[in-house]
Amino acid sequence: MSFASKFFAWRNKIKPATHRVKKSADNIVTSFDNTKLLTDIYFPQGTSSGNNAPFPTILIRTAYKRAGFANYARIYAERGFITVLQACRGTDGSGGEIGPLLLEREDGLATLEWLKKQDWFDGRLGMSGPSYLGYVQWAICDSMPEKSAIATQIATTEYQNVLFPQGATNLQFWLSWMQLNEGLASSPLKFMFGVISGKIERNTKSAANTTPLIDADIAAAGHKVDFWRRWMLSEVKRPEHWQQLSQSGRIDKNTPPNSFVSGWYDFIIDELIDDYNRLRKNGHNPYLTIGPWTHVDPKLIAQSVHDTLAWMKAKLKDDASDLREKPVRIFIPGLNKWREYESYPPPGAKETTLYLEPENSLFSKPVETAEPAKFTYDPNDPTPNLGGAIFAFTGAGAFDNRPLEARDDVLTFTSEPLNEAKTLIGQPKVKLFAKSSLEHTDFVARLCDVHPNGKSINICDGFVRITPKNNKKLPDGCWEIDIVLHNSAHQFAPGHQLRLQICSGAHPKISRNPGVEEEVDKIPDFLVAQQSIFFDKKRPSSINLPLYDL
Repeated sequence: MSFASKFFAWRNKIKPATHRVKKSADNIVTSFDNTKLLTDIYFPQGTSSGNNAPFPTILIRTAYKRAGFANYARIYAERGFITVLQACRGTDGSGGEIGPLLLEREDGLATLEWLKKQDWFDGRLGMSGPSYLGYVQWAICDSMPEKSAIATQIATTEYQNVLFPQGATNLQFWLSWMQLNEGLASSPLKFMFGVISGKIERNTKSAANTTPLIDADIAAAGHKVDFWRRWMLSEVKRPEHWQQLSQSGRIDKNTPPNSFVSGWYDFIIDELIDDYNRLRKNGHNPYLTIGPWTHVDPKLIAQSVHDTLAWMKAKLKDDASDLREKPVRIFIPGLNKWREYESYPPPGAKETTLYLEPENSLFSKPVETAEPAKFTYDPNDPTPNLGGAIFAFTGAGAFDNRPLEARDDVLTFTSEPLNEAKTLIGQPKVKLFAKSSLEHTDFVARLCDVHPNGKSINICDGFVRITPKNNKKLPDGCWEIDIVLHNSAHQFAPGHQLRLQICSGAHPKISRNPGVEEEVDKIPDFLVAQQSIFFDKKRPSSINLPLYDL
């Protein structure tokens, strides 16, 4: 047992180790095109590559350095799982060039074939890992052995809307991930210093203002990045590219059982829940844990190790003694307690609608007549994003949004103080009746919890990108716009207020809308948009909330 694995287990209350571990480093798995994938194997004591042993195997394929996941591999091995840790192509000494996401099925299938030839492999196989490590599980889930299980965390089968939501670009993700990929390849220590010092986030925000957008890679990484340019100039526009990357079609009645882990402030939360619901529709009973976490929260990783060990013990060793009784476990901020359910979202929601009104208020009934609320959106000074469900090493999660609400291009609508607690679980839906001086524009909606001291804490948000093709106007020239906010859970305490922000930007989470159809390799003419939000009885802009009695 290593000091690191022992400390991790002690700190996170993981059951004690049962085996010593022997590591076999830098084994080579040859993929379909002769690419060599470097692979480490962690054997529980008494196993080696020269004898058979009654231990199931856990496969972890990572694009983020094997050293970063070696401790988790050792923890699994110490508890009776042969653990195979592989560097994805183009990373950490493995040959080829990272896609990203491309060829992970082909490399995964080659690894499965390699596993079948190992005399220590007994046919029982689990896979685990977060983010990219989750996607590679979905890529081969339909080809795993009969006795298999997966444990995907903060990942999804469908990345198109994650990376390019509604045709916009998730700049926050791309520029941060670009620096992560480059930093791990060139100087991991320098990269970690950049994370700790906040330099990575400062670089992301600065690079996001680059025009033309295609040159943002130079601003973020210091040079042209091949995969960024290939995706932005070619792949994004090709339907067959997204068909190749989509793994949702592999979910059926034969999909290996899955244990999901996510966070309310993870930028993949909605797509992960879509996968959860696909499994349920196909007759599965997946487990789902959602905490108050961001994409890079260490507490999420610790929970993932807990859940993986319990899941693999149940599904590969037929011992469910460590599994909780109910499959869904969610943390409810505000209440600050965990709750368990049979499914998500749980039954019994009371749909409650609040209407936008004059004097920046939210009320239970719409007014008869009112002048619209107006604001100006200028892409030369795009409305920034503040906190929330983003891919960031610092700056994701819950923040006081008062600095954002003080801007002239952000409208706020606030309820009266609550007489009793209100608990949200699920996806709020905003309906806007709006006009713009432009045919190309965005509308962003964000729900906040206003504390008695004035703090306005962001809970969840959503947006729509308007184009002449995707939104038809009503006879009076308005758009009727539906904005679905991301999945969340939160209890609004007595004395607190609900606040809805409306604006037209969340930069760089969403690439700024220039007011025209964007071409990433050309400098756009930024057009200023004059926006109007209506809330009279004929055009009752509103927010609908799934509320629960707890």
